[in-house]
Amino acid sequence: MSGGKDSTVVFNLAMEEATKRNRLPLAVMWLDQEAEFQATNDYVKTIMYREDVKPLWLQMHFKIFNATSHSEEWLQCWEPGKEWIREKDPISIKQNVFGTDRFHDLFEKIIGHYYPNEKACYIAGVRTEESPTRYVALTTATTYKHITWGKILSRKKQHYTFYPIYDWLYTDIWKAIHDNGWPYNIIYDYQYRYGVSIQNMRVSNLHHETALKSLFYLQEMEPETWEKLSRRLTGVNTIKHLKKEAITAVTELPYMFESWKEYAYYLLENLITDPVRRKGFKKHFDRLEKRYANLVHYKDTMYRSMVSTVVVNDYEFTKLNNWERSPELNAWRHYDKKGTLPQKKNKFIHG
Repeated sequence: MSGGKDSTVVFNLAMEEATKRNRLPLAVMWLDQEAEFQATNDYVKTIMYREDVKPLWLQMHFKIFNATSHSEEWLQCWEPGKEWIREKDPISIKQNVFGTDRFHDLFEKIIGHYYPNEKACYIAGVRTEESPTRYVALTTATTYKHITWGKILSRKKQHYTFYPIYDWLYTDIWKAIHDNGWPYNIIYDYQYRYGVSIQNMRVSNLHHETALKSLFYLQEMEPETWEKLSRRLTGVNTIKHLKKEAITAVTELPYMFESWKEYAYYLLENLITDPVRRKGFKKHFDRLEKRYANLVHYKDTMYRSMVSTVVVNDYEFTKLNNWERSPELNAWRHYDKKGTLPQKKNKFIHG
């Protein structure tokens, strides 16, 4: 459970099925990232306190990437001795006993801790509509029996994650919520009235590289959350006062640079101050330049992605990975290797 619309639908569908099978209470896990909308906390809390739910509400120390600052790379969530954005809930799990402090690694460790000797799975709300990368990941490789819409966490322990609404559209999501009268996170209503586009509506984690746009309106929607977050995390107040395009996507090449490549490497040398981190960025950039040396059309999209990656200090290369995993670029790689033209017109091949 993230508190979002997709996990809301999956939760309610899972509850219906668990009720039919007499498998209540249903275990519901929320990895609480501390820097969340208060509305998200309020909504998920109503689920965690249900009698037919077994709450796995994790408010424990782990670290998550901070895209608002080049000097403070991490939010140490629920760090002992710090002033948290909000207090921990009485029913939450407060100690990290899982052997890792990294967000993505925790999911495999958590299910392994609670189900060490039995088959188990997460049921989650990832959808392919939101990302070409997800589309490729959830439609090409078999996860369990004939199912592709999942992820293997541990083949030995038979631990998985399944995404049963992987092929739903956002219209399907909202129709299901309203047709069934399911409660949902009220922050969506605030964002809708504010004019936030559907693609940019996020309810979880306020400082991730894909969530920074929420900082432009957080102060208006939840002023108390804004005050606490800006005290808690370096860079949040700076982001609020920047122009939106300064952190989302640079649309025009500054006049003093002759190419997007020159601009990308200039930013790398001047914004990434940690030598080790800068070396990692350069190694990744060099790999991409070598791999796409034959790319003629729209090569600037690669360098633009590099610019965005450096600006938000995206050392996990989420933005570049999303660019590289696009279906059109995947077709170009096949063309570059095999020489076979795709049936559909491709901008990277045909221009």
